[in-house]
Amino acid sequence: MSLLVVGLSHRTAPVGVLERAALTGDVPTRLLHDAAATATVAEAALLNTCNRIELYADVDKFHAGVAELSLLLAHHSGVDLEELTSHLYVHYEDRAVHHLFSVACGLDSMVVGEGQILGQLRDALARAQEEHTAGRDLNELFQQALRVGKRAHSETGIDKAGQSLVTFGLEQIAAGAGAIAGKRALVVGAGSMSSLAAATLLRSGVSELLIANRTPERAERLVANLGGGNARTVDLAKVPEALADVDLVISCTGAAGVVIRVEDVASAVAARTGDTPLAFLDLAMPRDVDHAVHELPGALLVDLESLSHAHAATPGAGDVDAVSGIVADEVAAFGAAQRAARIAPTVVALRAMASEVVLAELGRLDSRLPDLDERSRAEITQTVRRVVDKLLHAPTVRVKQLAAEPGGASYADALRELFDLDPAAVHAVSGPPVGAQSTAQVGPQANGPQVNGPQAPRPQTPGQARPANGSLTGEAAR
Repeated sequence: MSLLVVGLSHRTAPVGVLERAALTGDVPTRLLHDAAATATVAEAALLNTCNRIELYADVDKFHAGVAELSLLLAHHSGVDLEELTSHLYVHYEDRAVHHLFSVACGLDSMVVGEGQILGQLRDALARAQEEHTAGRDLNELFQQALRVGKRAHSETGIDKAGQSLVTFGLEQIAAGAGAIAGKRALVVGAGSMSSLAAATLLRSGVSELLIANRTPERAERLVANLGGGNARTVDLAKVPEALADVDLVISCTGAAGVVIRVEDVASAVAARTGDTPLAFLDLAMPRDVDHAVHELPGALLVDLESLSHAHAATPGAGDVDAVSGIVADEVAAFGAAQRAARIAPTVVALRAMASEVVLAELGRLDSRLPDLDERSRAEITQTVRRVVDKLLHAPTVRVKQLAAEPGGASYADALRELFDLDPAAVHAVSGPPVGAQSTAQVGPQANGPQVNGPQAPRPQTPGQARPANGSLTGEAAR
């Protein structure tokens, strides 16, 4: 597998760009299929959250893969390619694995150490499996990333601050609108983030909790999962009216446009008494709450843009270092296993060829000594096979060990060359790549993405991949 990651996140793009690039509705599915259908891609998966959009692909050509995936991200996001690529980053081979494992551990999150990313990774893998764009390689990669993330949370204190994007946002709300306990709250949406928000609000002691969702059944299911109590559903169409009866609104839907309009907020604020502002926590991308609410007297809006400028409580340096060490160890182990697996088909093909040679020679022996008795023939057969097995044992064991080391791919090439192994025989053992493939016409690689990977080839002018500051990073820069 030659893993390539092309994406953008809160670390490389302002919220305004992330909002315009947000993938909603059936766009993620169409993007997945288009990525898997390109000539250079064998498998593809998409990690699509409020803070990041990342395409993971098994590619056979680095430059063409970067160009095709960048073009597809621009096309499906609707953001101009030239603008988008100035915010893109590119990770390749081991650096791509390192990035994914770091993401799984929460090291790359806006709230460092948050655990919700594991659920989002699980969803990304499930979508790719359902759409048949992920095969054996990406399946193993994402499953390992999930294991690494769980290990980081169980073996370190990376999440001891107990923060998530929801709790971080509620801290900002409490700073401007008072304690959460005793407030009447409304949650718009019933997905994973909304479910976390609802559960967090109940733990925080809200006096009443309303749940609104486009699909009423999902809202009812969420209320049931919360145990009922002071939680109940409200029709999504009645949200404008419900605003006047609550103190706090958390919204996180997958809608493509504004869900809560500034005029509805203005009406709700006008109907309120007291000095406490009507508070909104908008965790959607694109935003659910009209940005103009920021300027409305009597209302407090905390959204992803304002959270990006705030400072969340972070784990101790020791915990971050411990997780970084886990990631480094796991990346090395995963790389060694992948490299060892690559040579296995060559070793199997070599042993198959040796077996064919043994059979051919035994057949020749039969033709020359037709009167040889069965006992003697069996003894000769066992002797020949033992000799061949002993001759092959030490070299094949050693070559597997050497192949697991960095640069080990050359040993498979050496075996094929030395023993004149048929490439088709090796391919037959390893099997065809998993995932749909077809040819596709793409434009030249755009300038812009940051390339990061120890094995990433140096992009050539005029399609040189560059980060926003115009320089390459990692070994590709050398």
